[in-house]
Amino acid sequence: MSHYLAIDLGAESGRALLGSLKGGKLAVEELHRFPNTPVRVPGGLYWDTLRLWHEIQHGISVASRERKLKLDGVGIDTWGVDYGLLGSDGKLLDMPRHYRCARTNGMMEQLFEEVPRAEVFGYTGVQFMQLNTLFQLYAMRVQKAPALTMAHRFLNMPDLFNYWLTGVDKSEATIASTTQFFNPETMTWATELLKRLDIPTEMLGEIVEPGTRLGPMLEAPHAPVYATAGHDTAAAVAAVPAEDGKNWCYISSGTWSLMGLELDKPIINEQSLAANYTNEVGVDRKIRFLKNIAGLWLLQECRRAWMLEGAEYDYEQLTRMAAEARPFAATIDPDAFLEPGYMPSKIAAHCAQTGQAGPATHGEYARAILESLAVRYRQVLEDLEALSGRKIEVIHIVGGGSRNTLLNQFVADCTGRRVVAGPSEATAIGNILVQAMGAGELATLEDVRVVVRNSFELTTVDPHPSGEWERAYRRYRDLTGR
Repeated sequence: MSHYLAIDLGAESGRALLGSLKGGKLAVEELHRFPNTPVRVPGGLYWDTLRLWHEIQHGISVASRERKLKLDGVGIDTWGVDYGLLGSDGKLLDMPRHYRCARTNGMMEQLFEEVPRAEVFGYTGVQFMQLNTLFQLYAMRVQKAPALTMAHRFLNMPDLFNYWLTGVDKSEATIASTTQFFNPETMTWATELLKRLDIPTEMLGEIVEPGTRLGPMLEAPHAPVYATAGHDTAAAVAAVPAEDGKNWCYISSGTWSLMGLELDKPIINEQSLAANYTNEVGVDRKIRFLKNIAGLWLLQECRRAWMLEGAEYDYEQLTRMAAEARPFAATIDPDAFLEPGYMPSKIAAHCAQTGQAGPATHGEYARAILESLAVRYRQVLEDLEALSGRKIEVIHIVGGGSRNTLLNQFVADCTGRRVVAGPSEATAIGNILVQAMGAGELATLEDVRVVVRNSFELTTVDPHPSGEWERAYRRYRDLTGR
C-alpha cells in the first residue's frame, strides 16, 4: 500500500489528507484541518501565508511523526491566480496579496488602453476577471511597487510552498494557466504580452507538467514532493468520475463554482471572447474550457454576517431552512457579488434595484442563492453547448458543494439534465492520484478516473423540470441581459 499526502488549500480552509492506494482503490482520510483567514492591513488584503506554511508543516508532521507513515509523495494544490515574488536571495519580497484586494480596481480598463482586450485574449484564451494575476502584476507596475522590479522569481502559491519544501523553484502548468499570461496553445509563458505591458519576464521560471517529481523535502521526513495539479480546480477535474465520451460537463462546487468541459484543444475565437470563457490547463495536457461563477461564496458570506448578529447556523441547517422556505422569492446574479461585505444587505439592495421584493427570512436568502446558482449553471451549460458544438447530457458535480443535495436537485430540475454528485473530496483525490501518476503507479488520466469510480460512492439525481423553473430562468436572462 502506498501513502500520499495531499495539502489542499481553499479560499476558506485548508486540509491535509492522507491517500492510501492499494489494488486500484483509494481511501482518503483527513488528518488536519485549519482555517484560511485573510488579513487586512492598511493598504491591502493579504493571505496569512506564514500561518499556512506552519499548517502545511503540521499536516506533514501528523502523517510522518504521529502516524509514523512513510510517505510516497506530498503534493500541494491551492486556489488560482495569487503568487509570491522572491528576491535574488530566494527570500519572499512581500506577503502574497489576496485576489479580492482592491488594488486591481479599474486595472482591466487601464490595461486595455495599452493592449486591447481582444489581443490579450488572443495571447492567453483566459476569461477577464480583475483578480487575475495579469491585473495584479499590472497594478504593481502602475503603482510602482518596488517588489516587482526586485523580483528574481515569480511563483504561484502552490509553487511557492513547493519551493519552501524542496528548494526547487518550478512553475506547474495548471496553476500557471490561471495567470492570464500563459499560452494554452504552446504551453509556454505569454512573454510578448508582458513585454508590451512593461512587466518583467525574467522572473518567470521553467514550466513543468502535473505529476513532475520536484525532489525530496529539505527537512525530515524527506518525502518526495510532486508538482501535482497545483490548481485546485485542475485537481478536482482530474477526479471527475466520467466514463469515456464527450456528453458531460463538470461543476467543481465550492466557494467558487467552476463549470466547464474537458477538451483536447483550446477554443480561442470571437465567440469565446464575447462570452468571456477561459482555457486553462488540466492533467495530461487537457484544456479546461470553463466559466468561473461566484458559487457558495454568497452563502458563506451570509452565514458570516448572521453569525455577527448572533444567529449561528451550520451549512446543513441553512440547507434545511432553504428547503422549507418560500420558492423563487428572488432571482439574483451570483457574479454581481465578488467583493466581501455584509452580503444580506448587498442582496437586498440588488433586489431593490431590479424591482424585486427580495427575501424576507434567512431561509429565503439561502434558497434564493441556491436557486440563482442553478439558473446561472443553466445559462453556462447552454453557452458551453453553443461554443463547443457538444450536446451535454450529464452534469458531474464534484467538490464540497456536491454534498448539498438541495442544490443538486435544483441543478437537475433547472437544466433538465441528469446530475451525478461526488466525490466531495475531488480536489484532494485528484491531487493524490496525480502524484500516483508521477510515481508510476497510474499511467493515464483514465486510470485515475477508474480508481475514482471504484473507490467512492456517487449519487445520481434525475431532473423534474417545471414551469416555475422556466419562468425563473427567463427572469434571470432578463435581469442580466445574458
